[in-house]
Amino acid sequence: MKFIQKLANERFARPAAQLMKFACYFVICFYVLCTVLSFMGRQSFFLHTKTGTYERAIYAEENHAAHSRSITVFMGDDIHVWTNDNDQIDLTIQIGLSLMYAVHIVPMIFAYWFLSRVFSNINKGQIFTEKNSSYLLYYGMLQFSVAVFVPFIKLLICWLTNLISNGRMSISTGQAMFNMLIPSIAFIVAAYIIHYGVHLQDEVDHTL
Repeated sequence: MKFIQKLANERFARPAAQLMKFACYFVICFYVLCTVLSFMGRQSFFLHTKTGTYERAIYAEENHAAHSRSITVFMGDDIHVWTNDNDQIDLTIQIGLSLMYAVHIVPMIFAYWFLSRVFSNINKGQIFTEKNSSYLLYYGMLQFSVAVFVPFIKLLICWLTNLISNGRMSISTGQAMFNMLIPSIAFIVAAYIIHYGVHLQDEVDHTL
């Protein structure tokens, strides 16, 4: 308990908040890099060709049996791609894969930016404020949207891609929905608690 009280002390809390702010920036940069790699064709999936099936194949390669593919990204969903009549991966498939990756990652980039603002305010000594309440609410709502709505958007993108593509792909998504759903609700509740506390304090100050 004493150790926790020391960490909650302003002497440690402000540097910790500064560290967490830079951690959020690092996550944002990592997500941006992953999105760029996805659009460069370095997103992995299960590939089905006329000659066989390849695990962790990517669009930006000619030899799908290669053992080393350098840097690749993986969305966390089971994605299967079938080649077209020429036994090649259709360009529209790659566009669809990149769009599915983007709708999953881009909201999280904004979410971590809002979270970084919270840590920035804490580092300045501004903790229970209306701004922090709003930022936490935005972070929670974005996480909630990724958990609940993004899987359906991915399915829609997959369906539309198959309509216009000579190849075919399928996706099994939503596996990690509950892993993000509960934390998102917790952040939303925390945001409303801070919001209520700020207004309650304002009413007390006006009364006094």
